[in-house]
Amino acid sequence: MILAAGKGERMKPLTDTCPKPLLQAGGKMLIEHHLQKLAPAGFTDVTINHAYLGGMIEAALQNGSRYGIHIHYSPEHLVLETAGGIANALPLLTDSSRTQPFAVINADIFCNMDLSTLQPILQQMQSNPGQALAHLILVDNPPHHPDGDFFLNSNTGKLTESAQSASTGCRKLTFSGIGVYHPALFENVPPNQAVKLAPLLHQAIAAGKVTGSHYAGIWMDIGTPERLYQLDNQLRYPLVP
Repeated sequence: MILAAGKGERMKPLTDTCPKPLLQAGGKMLIEHHLQKLAPAGFTDVTINHAYLGGMIEAALQNGSRYGIHIHYSPEHLVLETAGGIANALPLLTDSSRTQPFAVINADIFCNMDLSTLQPILQQMQSNPGQALAHLILVDNPPHHPDGDFFLNSNTGKLTESAQSASTGCRKLTFSGIGVYHPALFENVPPNQAVKLAPLLHQAIAAGKVTGSHYAGIWMDIGTPERLYQLDNQLRYPLVP
């Protein structure tokens, strides 16, 4: 699933007439940088949620065939936040028994991660039900988020929220916006209600049900026009060694 329902308030005025996922960097739409990586990584069915100017997203991407994938759309008349949006899209994301895990990525990040590395995580989560409800990809803390989000225990691979329960020398990292989730994480989310993801993750982390891994490659949160321009320049004029 690609999360694309946000209004992009911090990106104004660029998002006054264009949904944030369709803003361009390096001659491609932000969401397109993800879409082009999915089929080579083994993902062929993709769900995109949308709310603000969602019709423009569907018109631009259509059925996804030019990317070698099939796109399903999950429109939201009320912005449901991350957990609410995922819960609303569950019929498109998992099997009828609600036991098949799925990967989710934010539309408004740029990342060079090989998404095929998520496949073993999906397989592990499905073959060991109940062991983990989520697996988060963590990155080094960017300048705009220096305090990070979670500690990654290098011995157990689990996430914690305190240094005392993390392994020695472990530092706090930032959630990248890329994760693998089991449908059970969202089983108590009320239908058609705005629900944030963070409280669900905090609860699951406290229960020891969230694992993670550290990605040290190129990653950017495109949350402001300045960071969009920075990414555009980096993609258009890459530094030559």
